[in-house]
Amino acid sequence: MPEEIVETAEEAIVDTYMLASLWAWPLILLAVAIFVGWAVHALLWRALARMLRRSSWWRQAIGRARSPARLAIILLAVSVAVSASGLPMEFKGAVSRTISVIMIGLLGWTAILLTNLFTDRLIRGHRLETEDGEDNVHGRKVVTQVRVLRRTTNILIFIIAAASVLLTFDGVRQYGVSLFASAGVAGLAVGFAARPVLANLIAGVQIALTQPIRLEDVVIVEGEWGWIEEIGATYVVVRIWDWRRMVVPLSYFIEKPFENWTREGTSIIGAVTWHVDYSVPVETLRAKLIQFVESSSLWDGQVAKMHMTDANEKTIVVRGIMSARNSIATWELRCEIREKLIAWLQAEYPQALPRFRAEFSRSSAEEYREDIPDGTRAPVS
Repeated sequence: MPEEIVETAEEAIVDTYMLASLWAWPLILLAVAIFVGWAVHALLWRALARMLRRSSWWRQAIGRARSPARLAIILLAVSVAVSASGLPMEFKGAVSRTISVIMIGLLGWTAILLTNLFTDRLIRGHRLETEDGEDNVHGRKVVTQVRVLRRTTNILIFIIAAASVLLTFDGVRQYGVSLFASAGVAGLAVGFAARPVLANLIAGVQIALTQPIRLEDVVIVEGEWGWIEEIGATYVVVRIWDWRRMVVPLSYFIEKPFENWTREGTSIIGAVTWHVDYSVPVETLRAKLIQFVESSSLWDGQVAKMHMTDANEKTIVVRGIMSARNSIATWELRCEIREKLIAWLQAEYPQALPRFRAEFSRSSAEEYREDIPDGTRAPVS
């Protein structure tokens, strides 16, 4: 009995030694490979930093790509070490596939980082407002194009990287081949399900190129007045005047009509309407309106006019038009001029304010008589 225990212990020791000897060398080799990869990356990046120190763009590019590049170099060193380690083929195949998947992810990550760096530098030179506070239409145009195209590009990079990762697995590859071969109901179902996403992605590219809307454009969508606050990959956020937010699909701005008040510029004409009595001196009223507009700090110096637009049996209708540098200033200018002109009419021409006229004759008065104690009139029966 003791001899059997000793033999079993000796066999266990031998198996442990064999297993340790089998894995000791590969583990040491992997550790050396990781150290070598780290050292090579450090030396390479130091040399690149010295070579490109005069170029701010390249310096920022290698700075953003440093982490994925370090991991990629270490993975390459590990791949070489695994190939020379003498490990079983099954293990080598699993490690090789894992490294391939990680490398594809690193390439996609690096592409996204460099895309964001390039677009950030483009946006940095264009502001939404100029130094004097005026709206910068050209800057909004460039920023809108760059941001929309960047989001679309990042999504495409992610889709390509994900598809490449899936194709590294035999089962997925075979399923994809069979799916393309059949090209039946399953393909139609997938296409129909992806239609809204693809439609919005395509609409994003169209908006970036044709620009029916830009960031901070003043628009009226579904009867709501507001500003374009954000243009995402599949949706647009409209900041409404009362601080609410309306989220609209990108395809909406391609398929449906809407109003854009700042398509070609931010200046806009506002109108104010008054109903006044026929006795009002129109020329004096016109001169006073223009005086009020020209003295306002909100007026941009372009348009200030007044027209008589209608006349009915009770009043005449006059309309003043005035321009300002943007929609908010136009709104404030309209309110200011409306208030000032009414106050002037009340002070100078109170008889020119709307009044109701009634004409009574003796024959019509005889049809009524005073027959109620409180003095109200009642028709004669």
